[in-house]
Amino acid sequence: MLDEYLTLGSTGSDMVVIRRSKFIGVAGPATDEAMALSLLESVKSEHKQATHHVYAYQIGENNQLQRFSDDGEPSGTAGMPVLEVIKQMDLRNVVVVVTRYFGGTLLGAGGLVRAYTEGAKIGILAAGIVKMVLHNRFEITVDYTFAGKLQNVVMQSPWRLEDIEYGAQVCFTVLTPPGEEARMKEAFTEITSGGAQIVELGREYVALPVDA
Repeated sequence: MLDEYLTLGSTGSDMVVIRRSKFIGVAGPATDEAMALSLLESVKSEHKQATHHVYAYQIGENNQLQRFSDDGEPSGTAGMPVLEVIKQMDLRNVVVVVTRYFGGTLLGAGGLVRAYTEGAKIGILAAGIVKMVLHNRFEITVDYTFAGKLQNVVMQSPWRLEDIEYGAQVCFTVLTPPGEEARMKEAFTEITSGGAQIVELGREYVALPVDA
């Protein structure tokens, strides 16, 4: 699994008018082909009178699945430029649909490439790029005596405190980014003099801002 990758945090859309043609860019996350096609069908349903629904998607850790469609536009002027935007931004598990309402003026091959490129970019920016970072999930049980100090330590660290449960003892659920597992275990062990019960529950991706 990749330690981190870029994708989209949500589904978003924006519009640009180019020589009277309206281009609506819609982009969103898609972890499998069914999700990508679902967004495409949703856009088609919303814009039934549109002239074209150009799309591209890139899915998989190594971008194993790549698809695009010109949807009736001249070959190479629409779907491929949209896919190229996804590639240039180094995004994974995303789908982009650019819907066109024809305004009566032909744009030419170069104009179409620029228009669909712009439509893809505004859709992606509207959706918002996030960084998915692989974290290890831990469940850590300690005595009440240490709970306050440990909570402060976690809050001042790059670890994520997902939950605290108060029962016979205090149970922390902590997510650690790559390379932080040993330091987290050491801190809990040292503060509790070896009394912390640390159980690793697996790994999962956490969405973070791209500047994190």
